Amino acid sequence: MAMEKKKTTKKQKHSRPNDQTTTTTDITFKPSSDVKGLKFGGQFIVKSFTIRRANHLQLLSLLSLHHHQPPPPTFPSTIAFLPTNFTILAHHAWHTLTLGLGTKKSKVLILVFESEPLKSAAERIWPPEIPLGDVNRKMIRGLNGCELARFKFRKGCVTFYVYAVRRQGTVGFGRADDLRLILQSVVQLNDFLDHTAMLARPNHRSIGFGFSHVPPVAAMAQAH
Repeated sequence: MAMEKKKTTKKQKHSRPNDQTTTTTDITFKPSSDVKGLKFGGQFIVKSFTIRRANHLQLLSLLSLHHHQPPPPTFPSTIAFLPTNFTILAHHAWHTLTLGLGTKKSKVLILVFESEPLKSAAERIWPPEIPLGDVNRKMIRGLNGCELARFKFRKGCVTFYVYAVRRQGTVGFGRADDLRLILQSVVQLNDFLDHTAMLARPNHRSIGFGFSHVPPVAAMAQAH
């Protein structure tokens, strides 16, 4: 009986991050210098892999919101970064060369800012493409005068890092509805089984797709 109780407690603790999608009033914000960044474990080679800034339609498709009714949300103060083609191929090659020991998990970064001006200020100094190893130092820690709340979700071969960003000393969060919808959408996604479907066609430098077509990113997940 005691063992069953211990297992139940452990299970509840593991699922706690998903409970944060129900409300944004109790989010814990920390200064940019203290908030947790991206984690790599012992896979140091992954730090050289790159992510790129996604456009609005790609973000909607990733979250399975491209057919959202009423019309899809605009997320005017949100920035998302997806794995580049190089990263996807490198993950696959590294996993093969290490006989399955190397990770094949890609990382997706989503930042929800409290206002459009704050987002624009970050966009002006952030590059459109950046190595994963530079994200913590140049992006997260570089948000001087800001505080962030961090959410992490593992979805099969893709790990989502979602950050809420506001000015230090601000009460509440101006884009709470956008943050809540993004968190709920990530939680509801089924595990991504294979990220090679994210690869662009040979004549495209990055992943792209039309709004009227089934998006490659969304195709990675099972229907839900």
